[in-house]
Amino acid sequence: MIRIEKILYPTDFSSYSNQAYFHAIAQAESHGASLTVLFVYTPDMITPGSEGDEDADHRYWQNQLEQIRPMDAAITVRHVFLVGDPATEIVRFGRDAGMDLIVMGTHGRTGVERLLMGSVAERVLRDASCSVLVVKLPRGQPVTQRGDVEVAASPA
Repeated sequence: MIRIEKILYPTDFSSYSNQAYFHAIAQAESHGASLTVLFVYTPDMITPGSEGDEDADHRYWQNQLEQIRPMDAAITVRHVFLVGDPATEIVRFGRDAGMDLIVMGTHGRTGVERLLMGSVAERVLRDASCSVLVVKLPRGQPVTQRGDVEVAASPA
């Protein structure tokens, strides 16, 4: 039997990440695993209501990150905020923390858009030291942009 004790769920707060969240929770419940919710801040990110104060931007995204909590109180959850290149930081953290599984969404870009922007999910899949479950949105599901999404969270 495959032993999964530690699951990493990287998020960018998009619909793609939200879809992966449900898979991460299901895996954590099924395996009795802990869940680490990871957000990687990049300086070029657009922060709603930002006035150019990077410390305020960090606090905003940290607060968004900490809102993500499973409704199942039996799942141990940890929140990690990092700064840097998302794929690099996800792979590094997953390796250093001894994660057993990474569950993440993909934007599913193809063609020129993928060549120009790259694919975080593809880089993580290629470079991670553990298994990676890449989740995409079901066909026909509307896409919302980062920051316009309410993350699945339990009431505080």
